[in-house]
Amino acid sequence: MDKGTWPNLVLMFFEQVERYGDRPFLWMKRGGTYAPLTWRDTAARVSALAHGLKTLGVAPGDRVVLVSENRPLWLVADMAIMAVGAITVPAYVTNTPEDHLHVLSDSGAKGAIVSTRRLAERLLPAADQADGMEFIAGLDPPDIGHDRRVKVLHLDDVLERGRTGSENIAELARRWKRSDTACIIYTSGTGGAPKGVMLHHGAILHNCAGAREAFKELDLADDVFLSFLPLSHAYEHTAGQFFPISIGAQIYYAEGVETLATNMREARPTIMTAVPRLYETMHGRILRGVHKAGGVKEKLFRKALELGTRRYQRAGVLSPGQRLIDAVLDKLVRDKVRAGFGGRLKALVSGGAPLNADIGLFFTALGLRILQGYGQTEAAPVITANRPNKVKIHTVGPPLPGVQVKIAADGEILVRGELVMQGYWRNPEATAEAIRDGWLHTGDVGVIDSDGYLTITDRKKDIIVGSGGDNVSPQRIEGMLTLEPEIAQAMVYGDRRPHLVGLLVPDTAWMKTWAKDHKKPAELPVLAGDKDFRRALDAAVKRVNGRLSKIERVRRFAVADAPFTIENAQMTPTLKIRRHKIKDVYGDRLEALYR
Repeated sequence: MDKGTWPNLVLMFFEQVERYGDRPFLWMKRGGTYAPLTWRDTAARVSALAHGLKTLGVAPGDRVVLVSENRPLWLVADMAIMAVGAITVPAYVTNTPEDHLHVLSDSGAKGAIVSTRRLAERLLPAADQADGMEFIAGLDPPDIGHDRRVKVLHLDDVLERGRTGSENIAELARRWKRSDTACIIYTSGTGGAPKGVMLHHGAILHNCAGAREAFKELDLADDVFLSFLPLSHAYEHTAGQFFPISIGAQIYYAEGVETLATNMREARPTIMTAVPRLYETMHGRILRGVHKAGGVKEKLFRKALELGTRRYQRAGVLSPGQRLIDAVLDKLVRDKVRAGFGGRLKALVSGGAPLNADIGLFFTALGLRILQGYGQTEAAPVITANRPNKVKIHTVGPPLPGVQVKIAADGEILVRGELVMQGYWRNPEATAEAIRDGWLHTGDVGVIDSDGYLTITDRKKDIIVGSGGDNVSPQRIEGMLTLEPEIAQAMVYGDRRPHLVGLLVPDTAWMKTWAKDHKKPAELPVLAGDKDFRRALDAAVKRVNGRLSKIERVRRFAVADAPFTIENAQMTPTLKIRRHKIKDVYGDRLEALYR
């Protein structure tokens, strides 16, 4: 079957199984070493679990919640749920019981598949309260006794039941159409209660086909992906799972963000997808390492950065002498940087939030191709992406093939095509607001240049409108602040106020060094009130203000009590700040800056 005409995601998977058979497919750490499952092994598990779900009464259209870290179980469960015509409802592993209750209740889930005991124990209280929940199947289910309304099963038992099934699951999958709902993915809640986005098979298949065409210059053969962003997010769900399946790639599952550098060297990925926050962290780590090395190494690195930047800005034009020096630095400097990423990267892909152009230029100058794209859950999720043969770092690239993008009179980005969601689950009002006359109203603001490349200027609802009527983009200012070595995170505030103020989280490494040099305790709550410490932060803010227009400048700032994290609900699982949550905690302190 032609890759562009697969009727559903499950059939795409089974056809790739026939094509790749006993080749390695999914890699996970076992006993400290990566070990693979073949395509055929994976398919056998999918078929067994699909039969097992049928014995539990899962029928077409039922919703089944999936709670797991990135691992082979995620893909197996996702495929098995869809194979019987049911709908996967991904849930973040960071969800609280209250978050789970919202997802279970709102989706009307019939059951859940969970990886670890810890995750099952967090899900159980919500499952007992959610109407319609019948079972939880886990790899390591907790011993709960007999006082639970919901059945708790060992996933191995469900698989064992399923192995006796005789129906051909690949043939069963032929019944499902591109227009059938594949999953309900809940938005990450940056602006309020998460909504369930209904994505049909065709939307994700459309994304995969568009990405294959957009990235064809990368020679998509024998590719290896390293999956570490949460698969419960639409970005990794498509770009880190279904797109690799569509091109027959291998998938390595990272152990976690903290082991990412090690896992990159082990997996040696050819393509990586990540969010800007991760690239910012890598940027800071590389610069600190170079500064620590000092001497000749630092001078060579700075020169490589300078010439790489010049090469990009001048479309590859360097003088003969510069070309010679640049070639030498490619071996002495850039090869070492590339080796830290595994040594065979074809591209780094950035999405999920705007990438600061300086960060993109930094990696480009160091010989790493970085392709920024744009999308949202409601579009399955990729809408645009830079092309490998023509990168404009400050843009998010042109639309994927088959995607229509236009700019409304008020600057809002509108999108049309098969990639657009079916709507918000059980929320016709929000659906009618988001999709009008077939166009998805993204809530983002942007402009399209003469080459058809899109530049995002801001979120409509995040734009700060000052008391003088001026519109300001907080994301741009926050991005510039966090490029300073003293500042790890920032939030800009000032809607309907005479000027902007900010909330800053100091960089931990810088803070410890500063505290040691000044013989002071390296504790954020203590240092936040220290005048010398605040002067150092103030100097960083002034440097940024010097590059901003008058209305964009941050006049005063407060220091946060702790970093913004997923655990304190001030960041989403894809590392975007939750403005409304941060305002709930620090609103009074920010307002006090105006007095």
